[in-house]
Amino acid sequence: MQIHYVLSYSAIKLKLITISFSVILPKLLKMEITIIVAMASNRIIGKDGMMPWHIPEDLRLFKKTTMGYPMIMGRKTFESLPGLLPGRRHIVLSRNKDYQPRGGEYAPDMTSALQLCGQVEKAFLIGGADIFEQGFSVATSIILTLLEREVEGDVTLPNFSDDEFKEESRRHYPDGSEPFTVVTYRRSVTNICI
Repeated sequence: MQIHYVLSYSAIKLKLITISFSVILPKLLKMEITIIVAMASNRIIGKDGMMPWHIPEDLRLFKKTTMGYPMIMGRKTFESLPGLLPGRRHIVLSRNKDYQPRGGEYAPDMTSALQLCGQVEKAFLIGGADIFEQGFSVATSIILTLLEREVEGDVTLPNFSDDEFKEESRRHYPDGSEPFTVVTYRRSVTNICI
């Protein structure tokens, strides 16, 4: 008899979890969630709260790719921007519940940020390192700009699994202010954690 009750409780608990995910996941799975980041050859992505390089050609690609879509970012990334980026919503994650991002929208966690995106085709996770680390569990793709040089810095891109993300395309940009490569990865498994 005891086993029967334990199984019943487990079945109810599992059903509640399934119902919860069945409400959230269909909405999220319709949305492409892309991490977009630039990284030096030594995995550096930031220094003193800023990007430690300026590549106009990559910035134009970033603008073209993210235009019209919500961008999810951490507070430090939001505050490092020169101002609001036109044509895009700024959804800002912060542990501080009283934080009011000027011109942006506050979210206490990744799930809330994704829900704030509403019924959109795409959303972009633009940094920093903590947001990327959280984002690897929900992202459907990664757009990674690779610099061909090492850079001094204090923030590195967290590692992501080659088992979960497979390279889909690679394009080299040899001309311009400096050469760089843009690599697109696509999630290879459907196990997305929320």
